[in-house]
Amino acid sequence: MSITAKPRIGISACLLGAEVRYNGGHKESRLCTHSLAEHFEFVPVCPEVAIGMGIPRQPIRLVGDASQPQALGTVDPALNVTAPLAAYGQQMADELQDLSGYIFMHKSPSCGLERVKVYRDNGAPQHEGGRGIYAQAFCAAHPDLPVEEDGRLCDAVLRENFMVRVYAYADWQALLAEGLSRGGLMRFHSRYKYQLMANNPVQYKVIGHLLGTMGRGDASEIGPRYFSQLMAALKRCATRGTHSNVLQHLSGYLKQSLSSADKQEIQHLIEQYREGIVPLVVPLTLLKHHFRLHPDPYVSQQVYLQPHPENLSLRNAI
Repeated sequence: MSITAKPRIGISACLLGAEVRYNGGHKESRLCTHSLAEHFEFVPVCPEVAIGMGIPRQPIRLVGDASQPQALGTVDPALNVTAPLAAYGQQMADELQDLSGYIFMHKSPSCGLERVKVYRDNGAPQHEGGRGIYAQAFCAAHPDLPVEEDGRLCDAVLRENFMVRVYAYADWQALLAEGLSRGGLMRFHSRYKYQLMANNPVQYKVIGHLLGTMGRGDASEIGPRYFSQLMAALKRCATRGTHSNVLQHLSGYLKQSLSSADKQEIQHLIEQYREGIVPLVVPLTLLKHHFRLHPDPYVSQQVYLQPHPENLSLRNAI
């Protein structure tokens, strides 16, 4: 996928400033409406309004078994919207097949991904491990889709990780649209080699072995297995240690081209990054500079060098 193309991202409508909450308010995320809006085509959804609950409305909360809670009214517990919310989640999952990610409203009984409060029948809070009813149904239908909550996106490492996954998912959608072939699958994996190594070195080897056993197998059979494993591996956040390892690997492609002083400078900046003195963008920018002067065809195709639009500045903060 071209990095300039805009992935479609599902999002809780209240995060875009829509006044759809139970009290007629919103929960605008300036990160979403300002920093991210120019890069994504947002698809706003408010499941509670969609199932006819109205604005304003009686608030709901999760009650009962944390693994299978009910969404009940806080004023009138006879109001049970569990089934409609779950059905709407399945409906939207069927309709929104072209999404590359989803940003959910945190702690929401309909949209929260994790740590949503679950109450006992007597009204006492018992658990903070619930998941919103709509989110649960939607995510079950799209297990590989990158999803995140608005609050967690304030963390620079989690934000960068989510964006890596969104653009990888969009990249895969583009590959499927062209028609999946063995050659296309191998080229896709080759481009993600160093990104995968940064996120999950162990799974990098496992996934490589999976493709190595493909032989003359059908790409349409192994492709979905490969992609599910890739997306699961990319969910693990890269660390300073794993990033530094990848930077070292990349610098190895320049060893015949650079002076000892240039090589020493690269090693110094990688070590400064590893120690937390400078952000990732510093050694990465120097490496990109040298690769512009000394191009390498294999390195030039690596997603790791630019997995998301540069002006998102995501690597300035990690």
